[in-house]
Amino acid sequence: MRDKYGVSHDSYCYPDSEVLQNKLNIQDYDNLVEAELAFTAIRYSEYSSTITSIQDFNLKHLMHLHRQLFQDIFHWAGEVRTVDIAKGETRFCTCSRIETEANKQFSRIVLLERFDSKDQLITKIADIFCELNIIHPFREGNGRTQRFFFEELFFYFGLSVNWPDISKDEWVNANIQGYLGDLRSLNQILSDATSSM
Repeated sequence: MRDKYGVSHDSYCYPDSEVLQNKLNIQDYDNLVEAELAFTAIRYSEYSSTITSIQDFNLKHLMHLHRQLFQDIFHWAGEVRTVDIAKGETRFCTCSRIETEANKQFSRIVLLERFDSKDQLITKIADIFCELNIIHPFREGNGRTQRFFFEELFFYFGLSVNWPDISKDEWVNANIQGYLGDLRSLNQILSDATSSM
């Protein structure tokens, strides 16, 4: 049986199942999705940022946010995945290269302080966002963790975030287009989502 990431079986899933092993021992996919949404919503609302420097936006912090969101569900919350995954025709970063490739992107974040216009900032962030999505450092929960991370980054730059009401397909398509080198849709979504505080 193959799961949504194209892995025939790995240590993260229950035997002969596409359901990820979890602390709640939920073995039904839809029930696990429902529980994930409920628990991550609570953990998201409890979070209080302690970021004081642009240097703090790094892989360690992304891992911290993943643990914050998924600590009630997965034993491996906050840990980089140890299996290779793909989604449809998109292959994500080989697990052995995740830390190296992610750190390349995080090193670009410190350069964002050079930009003083929202448009320039959004353009650069859209590119970093896309590259981190291609890396997909976690076995599950990449999208939620990444949006959480970038909300905090936008806040650091004095921008509030209100994600636009778009369909999952629109969001996925924007990320696929970014993967193929066209960042216009992702750029537009991030631009529409942010405003000065």
